[in-house]
Amino acid sequence: MTASTSLIHELPTVTVRRAVVSAMANNAYLITHRQSGAQVLIDAADDAPAIRRMLGDAAGDSAAPAALELVATTHRHWDHVRALADIADGVPTAAGRDDAAGIEAESGVAVDRLLGHGDVLQAGGISLHAVHLRGHTPGSIAYVLADGGTTLIFSGDSLFPGGVGNTENDPERFTALLDDVEERLFGAYPDDAVVLPGHGDATTLGAERPSLPEWRGRGW
Repeated sequence: MTASTSLIHELPTVTVRRAVVSAMANNAYLITHRQSGAQVLIDAADDAPAIRRMLGDAAGDSAAPAALELVATTHRHWDHVRALADIADGVPTAAGRDDAAGIEAESGVAVDRLLGHGDVLQAGGISLHAVHLRGHTPGSIAYVLADGGTTLIFSGDSLFPGGVGNTENDPERFTALLDDVEERLFGAYPDDAVVLPGHGDATTLGAERPSLPEWRGRGW
């Protein structure tokens, strides 16, 4: 598919842009701090040229010269790291501790910052809270950004409109993922929190909350 990029959020201190890349329609998200120019990329999924175009588009989003300071990966699956070696050349990286070895095996990139539940990433005024969601992969991380009363949850492949991520029909993995999503996302953040998944369109916790019993009952 042809990669597309767009400005999806303009918040008081940051902007957020999205590039949709690859035949799997992966979302790569770019956060830019309006004053410092610091940028954080979430998931260098594929198509380094499209990601670079997004970086170029975001150059006008800040008062200071923009600079990519961190690449944060949501999980180890190959479709989320295909451009990591190219984009993260010389740029620090972060990911869940339990997925770091898999990310290095897939991409050849060693993870600089190993994350656990509750850790906080800082980059030029951007703060991201790491939420460990076990089940889709052992070390999947959702990154949560709060700015001016808006909460954004970059959920990777752990939460989508209509359900949690693929757990390959493993009941234990499904229960672990849904338990974590219920406790660590739905139990911790408001209904107007925006969920920005690794594929497809955004949703909110409030839109999905009524379906939690249905998801648990159907087992996926």
